[in-house]
Amino acid sequence: MQNPKLILGTHNPKKRLELTDLLKDLPLQILDLCSYSEVKEIEETETTFAANADLKASAYAKATKEWTLAEDSGLVVPALKGAPGIYSARYSGVHGDHAANNRKIVEEIKLLGLTDCPAYYVCAASLADPEGSIRARSEGRCHGKIILTPRGNEGFGYDPLFLIPEYHRTFAELSLSVKQALSHRGKAIHGLRSALWQIARHSEK
Repeated sequence: MQNPKLILGTHNPKKRLELTDLLKDLPLQILDLCSYSEVKEIEETETTFAANADLKASAYAKATKEWTLAEDSGLVVPALKGAPGIYSARYSGVHGDHAANNRKIVEEIKLLGLTDCPAYYVCAASLADPEGSIRARSEGRCHGKIILTPRGNEGFGYDPLFLIPEYHRTFAELSLSVKQALSHRGKAIHGLRSALWQIARHSEK
């Protein structure tokens, strides 16, 4: 018997890599939206990470008729009144332009007269059944600070600027295994593991 499918609600290859690595021990077929070319990208129209995660998980589950895991994540800088928040991926005005997003946040922190700035990453993850009903939710956070000079070549998004003080390294300088243990995304997915195991066990009956 084939393992049940779990669709990851993303086209982002680096996000897919991290999620697949976090789920690799589960007896599930892990696919993403690249396997469903007919499924259109859902616009994130909600006002919170959790609501956007629900929106995407439900819509992609209905479209694929499969169990679907979706997440919405971003960076929160309290000194910037919570920005970039849910607009993290399009902070500079162009979705997914990481270099421009990083330049903008550095410029804004410099305007505050700071050389670094406390910040945290948030990830809200939702699991939807094939009918689109949300069956489980989880949230993870990782606290650190934003520095003004990018460091490292790993990760994506704001990772080259996001420093973990205890490690004296940015997310972009850490190995994937270390980042997974610390990250907001790793913590959020960990909170869904019980529900994901139930999917796998149910298929064995």
